[in-house]
Amino acid sequence: MRIKENIIDGLRSLGKLRIKTSHSSIITFSALLLILFVAFAIRLFPLKWEIQTGSIHLSEFDPYYQYSLTNFMVKNGLFSPYMRQPNGDPQWIDRHRWYPEGINMGMSLPSLPMTAAFFYDIISVLGVNVGLMEFCALFPAIMGTLACLIIYFVGKDVGGKSVGMFAALFLALSPSYIQRTSVGFFDDETIGIVALVLFIFMFLRAVEEERPISSTVKYSLGSGLVLAYFIAGWGAAVYPICLTVLFVVVMILLKRYTRRLLLSCSITFGLGLFIAVNVPDISLGYLVTSPILLVVGMFGLLLLAEILRNLTSVKSKMLFTVLSSVSVVSVFAILWYSGYAGLMGSKFISVIDPMLRAASPLTESVAEHRIASWGSIYYEFGVGIIFFMAGLFFVLKKLNNRNLFLLFFGLTSLYFAGSMVRLLVLIAPAFGLLAAVGIIGILKPFVSLLKEPSNIFTNKKRALEHVGKEFSWVGVFLIFLILTTNFAVSPQSGGMPRVYTTTYVPVTITAAGLSMVPNEPVRAWMDALLWMRNNLPSPTVVCSWWDYGYWLTILGNVTSLADNATINSTQIASIGRVYMSTEVQAVRILKEQFNGPHGPPAYVLVFITFTSTGQDYSVGGDEGKWMWMAKIANSSDVVRNLHADEWGEWKYQEWSDSTGQYNTFGNATTSPFQWNDAGQNTTFYKLTAYAKSSVSGNSAPQLTYFKNPEFFGGSIATLGTTQSGTTVYLDALVCLYEVDYAKYDLDHSGS
Repeated sequence: MRIKENIIDGLRSLGKLRIKTSHSSIITFSALLLILFVAFAIRLFPLKWEIQTGSIHLSEFDPYYQYSLTNFMVKNGLFSPYMRQPNGDPQWIDRHRWYPEGINMGMSLPSLPMTAAFFYDIISVLGVNVGLMEFCALFPAIMGTLACLIIYFVGKDVGGKSVGMFAALFLALSPSYIQRTSVGFFDDETIGIVALVLFIFMFLRAVEEERPISSTVKYSLGSGLVLAYFIAGWGAAVYPICLTVLFVVVMILLKRYTRRLLLSCSITFGLGLFIAVNVPDISLGYLVTSPILLVVGMFGLLLLAEILRNLTSVKSKMLFTVLSSVSVVSVFAILWYSGYAGLMGSKFISVIDPMLRAASPLTESVAEHRIASWGSIYYEFGVGIIFFMAGLFFVLKKLNNRNLFLLFFGLTSLYFAGSMVRLLVLIAPAFGLLAAVGIIGILKPFVSLLKEPSNIFTNKKRALEHVGKEFSWVGVFLIFLILTTNFAVSPQSGGMPRVYTTTYVPVTITAAGLSMVPNEPVRAWMDALLWMRNNLPSPTVVCSWWDYGYWLTILGNVTSLADNATINSTQIASIGRVYMSTEVQAVRILKEQFNGPHGPPAYVLVFITFTSTGQDYSVGGDEGKWMWMAKIANSSDVVRNLHADEWGEWKYQEWSDSTGQYNTFGNATTSPFQWNDAGQNTTFYKLTAYAKSSVSGNSAPQLTYFKNPEFFGGSIATLGTTQSGTTVYLDALVCLYEVDYAKYDLDHSGS
């Protein structure tokens, strides 16, 4: 009875509570809620095409890698990919990929799939009936909205509620961030940007001098946990690590060192790295990579500053500084020359020096690895770049600790975004914060003038003040006009809102991977993968260019040779050699290089786009990728010298001279592009020409060792009409050919 009475009394006391609200807080809450709603809603635009297909897919290619990990965790437990498997493997080895060796999925970053699997298990327990693929497709939109909420609090700490509101708005409508968090984009950036802004929020609160020590410890623990989560989820975690090191070192140089800074950094990096090195793909070797050695150097400076703070005589300070410097340099030199100090990955070095990427055709073949042009940066920011620059000015003008961090955040992210197109997503939160600071900084004098009381019936001076307010309204209106133009009109995108042009596109597979926005789903790939799933057993090995590997294994349920994991450049080069060689040479490579437990690849696949008259019309098919097949194949000595005694030296040059002639395979001096005799004898040309003839009716080359073709797709758009009145269509075909090993063996039984 006593428990019942306590509950009743508690409910009565709740009824007597009066929640104090103000007009401004209601407006703030309503505006923030509206921003979050817009952020979530615009990320759902691709569902228009998914509804027409009857199912929801993931976008691009890498998300299917994350999905396979999530699916394995849901079925076998969160830590299952990293534990010994029932078949005796030390970790989960997926042998349906990178055939015949397979790929160790236990060496994968766990944060994203583990987070998704955890929440999927929760909603399943709650009785929410949704498929895992659908949940993973919607997950990025949820996390993108969460990042907008977190950055509001970061901006609020930096410059008040107004800065937080504008920062959330800019991040919600950032084209690059929308692209990486819209429906289906289930990849590292999904949790990476959330972790980045949450780390900044907690770390900057941890180093605040005004907070009690208990609060500092709590926020330091929080930032350490977030850092560990970030490291275990996205390779770009080296960025906030190095950014923090830069911030702390400059703080020391500016004589802003405090014991709270030492305490915060110790807890943050100590906890974060302790957890991170226990992740299999990270391991203890992470502690001797260049970014972590920078952290060690940072702690050396912090300890030096603390000791010097307690030394009294100038002589002792100088002596200790010299000895410490010599010791640190000696330790670093020993680690470096002994080989214990590992460099950061080549991908991250190439971000610092983008010219290094030119030496790797495999890296350069990926469009998002290209150097960002000023045009792409303008398309991303529009006229809002004015507020970004103004924000840099205002934080530099008032260089407190938060603004110092924000200054480095903006400048470094701008550099890396210019180095690689993909990293435009990294500058999105920095741009949001700095642009918000810039807008509020510009508006502040106008708003202050508007708030001043005025009386037009007083003296002349008062009248002039009234006129000044008139001009202040003009200033506010101009800024509003610029923002409206940037978000709603967007001259850099032809007058269409950037939000619309960025999000109102189907997911990659629904558009068949084409660089165009179709009116309805393009079913070429969906039909091909469904046919494979229904007609081919799972061990069936299919050879395709590496772009399509994830689709084949996850959606087609067959075994692939390579995918976007790109763990074996030699294997990718061998695949390129298959397509760029004659039929005899191609089948020989398939038999000798890819003969595993399930035999050599049973099928070879190409994907092409062309006109109904048989002309190439490249909008994303392999007809635009064959040059990369050739370049990547030739980049490997192992492949180039394979059977060199029979085939001779095989080389490829993209352009031989100023006339624009393709060496070896084609001649670009005429339009459209035409293949020469050597090119017309390649496996790639024969497979694509044979497929085009099925639509155009043109003569087809004879196939010797490829049979039983299956074509999926058809006309997807109307291009126009010829002078004779014939309608010309754009066709997209996924072409699957069975390899005739029996005929090959019969023809070469004596060799």
